[in-house]
Amino acid sequence: MSATFHAVGSLSSSGINIEQLPGRLSPRTPRHLRFSNGYRTKAASNLNLKSVEVPRQWYNLVADLPVKPPPPLHSKTLEPLKPEDLSHFYADELIKQETSTDRYINIPDEVVDIYKLWRPTPLIRAKRLEKLLDTPARIYYKYEGVSPSGSHKPNSAVPQVWYNVQEGVKNVVTETGAGQWGCSLAFACSIFGIGCEVWQVRASYDQKPYRRIMMETWGAKVHPSPSNITDVGRKFLQVDPSSSGSLGIAISEATEVATLNVDTRYCLGSVLNHVLLHQTVIGEECLKQMEALGENPDVVIGCTGGGSNFAGLVFPFLREKLAGKMNPVIRAAEPAACPSLTKGVYAYDYGDTAGMTPLMKMHTLGHNFIPDPIHAGGLRYHGIAPLISHVCNLGLLEAISLPQTECFRGAVQFARSEGLIPAPEPTHAIAATIREALRCRETGESKVILTAMSGHGHFDLPVYEKYLRGGITDLSFAKEKIQESLTTIPQVA
Repeated sequence: MSATFHAVGSLSSSGINIEQLPGRLSPRTPRHLRFSNGYRTKAASNLNLKSVEVPRQWYNLVADLPVKPPPPLHSKTLEPLKPEDLSHFYADELIKQETSTDRYINIPDEVVDIYKLWRPTPLIRAKRLEKLLDTPARIYYKYEGVSPSGSHKPNSAVPQVWYNVQEGVKNVVTETGAGQWGCSLAFACSIFGIGCEVWQVRASYDQKPYRRIMMETWGAKVHPSPSNITDVGRKFLQVDPSSSGSLGIAISEATEVATLNVDTRYCLGSVLNHVLLHQTVIGEECLKQMEALGENPDVVIGCTGGGSNFAGLVFPFLREKLAGKMNPVIRAAEPAACPSLTKGVYAYDYGDTAGMTPLMKMHTLGHNFIPDPIHAGGLRYHGIAPLISHVCNLGLLEAISLPQTECFRGAVQFARSEGLIPAPEPTHAIAATIREALRCRETGESKVILTAMSGHGHFDLPVYEKYLRGGITDLSFAKEKIQESLTTIPQVA
């Protein structure tokens, strides 16, 4: 059955003021939600969209860019990185994908078979949100929360583990923020029967215990980062025993373990080219789904931290834009407390805090920047994918930053109209979508807005409780903090 969805129906003609909704659902609301959810399960058979299948190829944007991105550099020699420099970290096929200029790369049949557990994922028209906002805009969202781990992350976890298994690797290690990537890697490792060890950013480790339990259920070992297990972790704990951690620190710990153990490889859930490549199954499906509905997006919006979900949605649309087939505005939405695209500098920097990774040219706040512990743990990264940074530098996308209170307000509006509770990360895309829809209400434009719902928030309910009780505040950054961090960026001519 095709997973293309076109939700139908509307709110009552009188509309709903979201701020006046009671904490307890009214008698009418369950019927409204049943109506919405029922159509999600029935719509596919009514639309006759059997042609929408799981993609058989990943799309590589590098092949179509007018200017190729700058290469990563060896951290010691500052020379362009060679494949052999990465061989102790990654599977050989992943290294080839990282540097490939081929437009399309075939997806292994074994990976496609596992994708079919949840792919293709639904594309849903948010008609109830449109009604709530009283906007002429048509809002669609691609929902990745139907995967086993509840997010888009298995799109890359499955092939990464599969390629490592083909080379006889026994264990993989990684970092995770909110836990969606760690859960996805643990799931993939359980499918293929290899060991998995995860360093989870301390702030998220404490805030999101159920994601840790999910990882452990799939057989992974999970450590809070910074930890006493690695030299890197111990150094950070000596400086700050109560450190909330960061993705940069967790990356340093995982890469240290991978470096010291010959039977272990490192897997990364975002940032690198091969990860973004794997995620393009999202956008490839979405193109076909929108075509079947007779729609073209005027605006495509995604949240950005490392950038994998954003790239997965927008890169296939950017291909079509570069080819002159459509002309959507492409917009990245990031946290105001970690604004790498909007406030960072475009420069070569380390991908981790300890300076163990190669140098990548990206928008960065400095590898020593440790963001405040916002609840969108998956977006607490000092930089962003070099390929997304390059696309931004070419003027092919725009970026905005949003405070977390606006994001959670938008998430509650979305949940109370569409019935799905988003993970904190895609609340940024939802809030940006609401901003655009309200602009359309003011201008009268009936734009088509496409966004990505990268995962559900079922394991983030304590955060929602905190928001509903008035306990969420806006966290930002001190300019001095960023300026100090930027002084540590390596000087590369």
